[in-house]
Amino acid sequence: MQRQFPWLKTEHQHHVEKLLASTGGLVSLLGLLWVSNLSIGLNHGVMLVASMGASAVLLFAIPHGALSQPWPVFGGHMWSAFIGVTCGLLTSDVFLGSAIAVSLAIGGMYYLNCLHPPGGATALSAIIGGDAVHQLGYQYLLTPVLLNVLTILAIAIVFNYPFKWRRYPLNKAS
Repeated sequence: MQRQFPWLKTEHQHHVEKLLASTGGLVSLLGLLWVSNLSIGLNHGVMLVASMGASAVLLFAIPHGALSQPWPVFGGHMWSAFIGVTCGLLTSDVFLGSAIAVSLAIGGMYYLNCLHPPGGATALSAIIGGDAVHQLGYQYLLTPVLLNVLTILAIAIVFNYPFKWRRYPLNKAS
């Protein structure tokens, strides 16, 4: 029987691996919510880390995947946040702004070689995030996005380090 996802390495996908991935998601989201609470308050922080939940899936379930590596995570979220804020400032039409922001985020991530699917949600959040996000303007890039990206990357490095088969980031020499 052939696996449904041949690109997903399965050597260590037993119960321990699934538990580690789930625990990594738990630890990372608690860390992100804590950081968001400290920086902008929990009410707004809950919404702002939504795209980071998708990043957590990649970082902890597929730590060696190309889309999970530090540059795609960092560059993808930061570029997408910039595009989302810019589109939000240039148009008051939520539908058009949302579509353009996600479209430009995808194109830019491709050209910058930092394709990270959760970045699309980061761009979208800048548009549909409401007044609290709109009032942040380009500050959205620093707080919460940069702060959350650095937090989730640090947690992924520390969390995955003790497990030889899960070392993050991927060492291309091995």
